[in-house]
Amino acid sequence: MDNVENRLVKLVLKGDQRAFAEIVELYKDKLFHLAYRMLSNRHEAEDVVQETFLRVFRNMEKYDPNQKFSTWIYRIATNLCIDRLRRKKPSFSLDAEINDQEGSDGYAMLPSDDRTPETEALLSETQTLIREAIDSLPAKYKSVMVLRYLQDLSLQEISDVTGMPVTTIKTRVHRGRDFLRKKLEYKL
Repeated sequence: MDNVENRLVKLVLKGDQRAFAEIVELYKDKLFHLAYRMLSNRHEAEDVVQETFLRVFRNMEKYDPNQKFSTWIYRIATNLCIDRLRRKKPSFSLDAEINDQEGSDGYAMLPSDDRTPETEALLSETQTLIREAIDSLPAKYKSVMVLRYLQDLSLQEISDVTGMPVTTIKTRVHRGRDFLRKKLEYKL
């Protein structure tokens, strides 16, 4: 993958628009998943993905080829999400998406032979509780938890994406888990 990315980056730097389209194709779903998990809003996640690719295109010459391209593009997307979370004021609207079926958890999409209406209802309630708990995390913990557990990045990769030391990442993962545990201990 790194060789493909390096080749595409070199082509983009030479002005090849098809190479940039391939980069978009490689990362659009991954970045959307990351942004959706952090922002819990489909439209905002789409905006972040679009803004990420705009920034990548505008700043491609600033990319350091000694660094993994995936780390660089994840850092841009994560920072954009964090910026939106910081600016976000609580809004209460009747039109707001509450349970967007299209963006539902991947676990809900797994087929099972033994699901009954009762287990479906319990699963849906549990997923809602967990999603609400993750949404209530402070931004500094939420971004690390999403990258660690939903994007399955290593602590070192998260450090590379966020620019924070690994020790800080470990602390935030630990505190994020404690926050979730306390939030969910009497609900589950």
